Amino acid sequence: MQTVETLNEGLKRAYTVTITSKDIDARVEKEVKAMAPQVRMPGFRPGKVPANLVKKMHGEALQRDALNNSIQESIQKLIADQKLRPAMQPSVELDEGFEFGKDAEIKVALEVLPDIAAPSVEGIKLERLTVEVADAQVDEAAGRIATQQGALEEKSDDHVAQDGDTLVIDFLGKIDGEAFEGGAAEDVKLKLGAGQFIPGFEEQLGGVKKGEEKVIEVTFPDDYGAAHLAGKLATFDIKVKSILDGDKPKLDDDFAKSLGLEGLDQLKDLLKGQIEQEHNGLTRTHMKRKLLDQLAAAHDFDVPPSMVEAEFEQIWQQLQHEATHEEDPAAAIAEMEAEKEDYRAIAVRRVRLGLLLSEIGQANGVTVSDQEMNRLIMQAAQQYGPQDRERFMQYVRQDPMAAAQLRAPLYEDKVVDFLFDKAEVTDRAVTKEELEAAIEAEDGDIKPHVHGPDCGHDHDEKPKAKKAATKKAAAEPAADAEAVAEEAPAKPKKAAAKKAAPAEPEAEAPAADAAAEEKPKKKAAPKKAAAKAE
Repeated sequence: MQTVETLNEGLKRAYTVTITSKDIDARVEKEVKAMAPQVRMPGFRPGKVPANLVKKMHGEALQRDALNNSIQESIQKLIADQKLRPAMQPSVELDEGFEFGKDAEIKVALEVLPDIAAPSVEGIKLERLTVEVADAQVDEAAGRIATQQGALEEKSDDHVAQDGDTLVIDFLGKIDGEAFEGGAAEDVKLKLGAGQFIPGFEEQLGGVKKGEEKVIEVTFPDDYGAAHLAGKLATFDIKVKSILDGDKPKLDDDFAKSLGLEGLDQLKDLLKGQIEQEHNGLTRTHMKRKLLDQLAAAHDFDVPPSMVEAEFEQIWQQLQHEATHEEDPAAAIAEMEAEKEDYRAIAVRRVRLGLLLSEIGQANGVTVSDQEMNRLIMQAAQQYGPQDRERFMQYVRQDPMAAAQLRAPLYEDKVVDFLFDKAEVTDRAVTKEELEAAIEAEDGDIKPHVHGPDCGHDHDEKPKAKKAATKKAAAEPAADAEAVAEEAPAKPKKAAAKKAAPAEPEAEAPAADAAAEEKPKKKAAPKKAAAKAE
């Protein structure tokens, strides 16, 4: 194997690698000898087929395999000999004029990770905003559960229904006197004034009493989701079975026991723990963003364009997906296009922070244990069916890059925790609203800008119209940066041998079951009816 460097500019590298025909032929001969004992051919005893006949029968396939294996090993040797740290999989191209029997010349192009001086972890100062859980919050949460479970106090038989009351009704919908599909349901809970049903439905039930039967008349909206009902005049036969107090959920030990708990105190303890966990998550989000701002302001270095492009594409695809669910997709996409370069700057920041956290972690011995990795694999595999689950776990364990990408978010969190432990942290008690406002302020309500790393501004500021999920993603480093930095690829992309047969496909993770997306809620006919009609 002969190697010639053809490009060394910034983070870009390119090489010409020559693999001799002698090496390829030697691989073919070795494989022929290995497989000859298993070959069967009429006229020969098992295992006695001459090597030249084996080669004649399988020579073309053996040559292709030998070429691809030679290319793979040559690139691995190139990476090791040149002490390269690839940022992404190398690009490999086989010379167009290649023919078997001649030397193979391949062109290898790649980007390498930058050399980053070990960042100092001293002198970091952070403020931790903490939120106490008030008893009123716990009571409110318990009340919501009780309301959802229908644990409401029943009104007296002579009570007249008004806004805020919850009716328990049966209904039967008809068009032109004929019941329509999906237009009937029993024991439906309807809170008056909540706007759950199509316009005019709830308003006609004000003033009813328990046991009353009533016929109401409504018109389905022209833009109603079920085309066969849109714009149609319909009647609904209503029977009021009970009226509940929508503002007074029933909170007692019996209600808690109906949920499988020992009593109301246990329910409240569980809810308090959940609220504390939510508050702690918000606190961590705020602290992490302040930490990342400090790191970004203190470090500036070139990042591999290929990593930036990959990160930008991920951000852009998420934005495009979200835009399709906006009320005006065309306007949302136009806004995205106008701010495209701002999102590209966010991609640069994310990649830089990812590399920086990786460097900090490696310099300070932060690792993900085998036990933690196995737990990650098991958790990720749960999204697949029983057969695909095993394939996925095998795929991750055999493909170092796939494993590294799965490990990256946990690795990042462990590095962040390490930095939290090193930082000088001061606590300040705030309300939940103040903490949420602080996080929202970091998301930014103004047009993003691109400044230098030491300008002191939040370089993740984005237009307020952007989705929260994208804001969070853009505020944090690229999850796969550590995956790339922690270890070089196990194998480069297979060569696109134009005259040789294509390399065998790489293992792929089984496709996850498509998750059904929820449609935007509409004002509809009673929920059960609308669900069927649509």
